[in-house]
Amino acid sequence: MQADDIKALIEGQIPDSRAEVAFEGSHLMVTVVSPAFEGLSRLKKQQLVYAALSDKIADGTLHAVQMQTLTPEEAGR
Repeated sequence: MQADDIKALIEGQIPDSRAEVAFEGSHLMVTVVSPAFEGLSRLKKQQLVYAALSDKIADGTLHAVQMQTLTPEEAGR
């Protein structure tokens, strides 16, 4: 699975999102910025991202995921 494929999965599931995806070995690092995260706890934001990736996690394509989830305001700081 390529970084662009993961980016498309996330951006296709989370409204108005912008995702940056990188691999470091077998670890996936993701930064997602979306207004959909407004008012959500960090856990709820992460659950949205995991939901977008759930099929790939379940089938073993993705193993370790490290993420940063930000609203546009938080990303602008």
